Amino acid sequence: MLVPTTQRDIGQIAAECRKLVTRRALVSAGASVVPLPGIDVAVDIAVLIRMLEQVNQRFGLSPQQIEQLAPQRRLFAYKAAMGVGSALIGRIVTREVVIKLLKTVGVRLSVKQAAKYVPFAGQAVAASLSFAALKSLGNRHIEDCVRVAETLLDLRDDSVVATF
Repeated sequence: MLVPTTQRDIGQIAAECRKLVTRRALVSAGASVVPLPGIDVAVDIAVLIRMLEQVNQRFGLSPQQIEQLAPQRRLFAYKAAMGVGSALIGRIVTREVVIKLLKTVGVRLSVKQAAKYVPFAGQAVAASLSFAALKSLGNRHIEDCVRVAETLLDLRDDSVVATF
């Protein structure tokens, strides 16, 4: 599927992606209770990369899908992504980009690492923080994708595209 063609499609895709984000955040939380150093961070990175790619794909905003758009729509898709401030829409999601993204929630991750070593309660805190961080990042990305998809939906009239 390329870009969603109706507001209803966008809403349905957003709901499906929120469920996906919740499932992926639960995987991250589960990895947080493993007492081996670094495992949880590696899982967070892998889960986040895959999750962001899947969300982009569902909204028709992966790099490959955007390249298939007509030139004016493609340009506008990139402008819309920049307009919402997303470095994740229409681009290949790399480990480096995800690490920078995780640093935006760095305080939570530092607390998570420290909390992990307090038996039982610390592991629960670490899992909760991991879940909250990934869910927050995923939901924020979904909202960015919704705004870009809605912008592209509004551009079906070629006269609107010509003004940009």
